Amino acid sequence: MSQQITIAVIVGSLRKDSVNRKAALALARMAPAHVNLNITEIGDLPLYDEDVEAAGTPASWTRFRDELRASDAVLFVTPEYNRSVPGALKNAIDVGSRPYGNSAWAGKPAAIMSLSPGALGAFGANHHLRQSLVFLDMPILQQPEAYIGNAYSLFDEAGTIMNEGSAKFFQTFLDTFIGWIERTSG
Repeated sequence: MSQQITIAVIVGSLRKDSVNRKAALALARMAPAHVNLNITEIGDLPLYDEDVEAAGTPASWTRFRDELRASDAVLFVTPEYNRSVPGALKNAIDVGSRPYGNSAWAGKPAAIMSLSPGALGAFGANHHLRQSLVFLDMPILQQPEAYIGNAYSLFDEAGTIMNEGSAKFFQTFLDTFIGWIERTSG
């Protein structure tokens, strides 16, 4: 029997009906019974400011850090803004990495799926995010790479992946990530 695995899913887009959230929810529906993918919300996190923390840690920062610490791994599902990650995602990375020396990210296996309406599948955001994750000491799944282009045409109104080939890729990506978590977590 497989051990229970909890994956914190960080969706880089704040839009309620974003294609990235749809992808995250589709992956959650594909997960085997012993794996829970839980979206860890980032939209309520105030901008990181060390002075704010010194005056008293905001409740949303504590909630966010606690959810990360309770997870076995982290899956980032993000769009690309200006060849990088959205500001809300960068802020979440900063909030989770503080206070210095007490990062909630450290040692957590990670994977990145990036989606965009264009053909490049948010390649720039995916690789820019990888730079931060290396610094945060997060072992990152290397293959399969997940740059999902033309993403607005993937899902029906219910958020189901309409294309069999795409659904198969999502499943392969998730299964490979779960194997990565099991190997890197000992």
